[in-house]
Amino acid sequence: EIKKVEDFKYLGSTVQSNGECGKEVKKRVQAGWNGWRKVSGVMCDKRVSARMKGKVYKTVVRPAMLYGLETVALRKRQEAELEVAETKMLRFSLNEYIRGTAHVRCFGDKVREARLRWFGHVQRRDSEHIGRRMLRLELPGRRPRGRPKRRFMDVVKEDMKLVGVREEEAEDRVRWRQMICCGDP
Repeated sequence: EIKKVEDFKYLGSTVQSNGECGKEVKKRVQAGWNGWRKVSGVMCDKRVSARMKGKVYKTVVRPAMLYGLETVALRKRQEAELEVAETKMLRFSLNEYIRGTAHVRCFGDKVREARLRWFGHVQRRDSEHIGRRMLRLELPGRRPRGRPKRRFMDVVKEDMKLVGVREEEAEDRVRWRQMICCGDP
């Protein structure tokens, strides 16, 4: 017999039974701090340039924080939680004008870029592919009372509106990549 659980780990990400992603966001922040601690010797060294610290941050810490978030419908509060953690790490390292000196873009921009990149990848698949069908899946029955939960496609549509792209443009991979890119590797 299979036991019902509230949350479980799948491919390194925490999946919750109620569809929330709060635990996953906390784990991503924790993973970011763990990565930052591993390179804190470089990040806190005054002899290392701000640009080099930015490069180290973008290659060690940020990927740990971004892992798996391209498939999650983050709330504004959760996105802010990730931003706060990133800003604290950069402030510990630089102690000056943070984003410009280290050439590090806003974390929300990078999450948006990753989400749209993944969406474009799924859109280019065959129309019968399970991933593409799941994006448009409407569950039968009534939704519960109150404010509706934020769904992945709702967030993607907001992102596309913000960036100024349409779903049809995802078919051209090179053009899509150029349009969603926020400039920071």
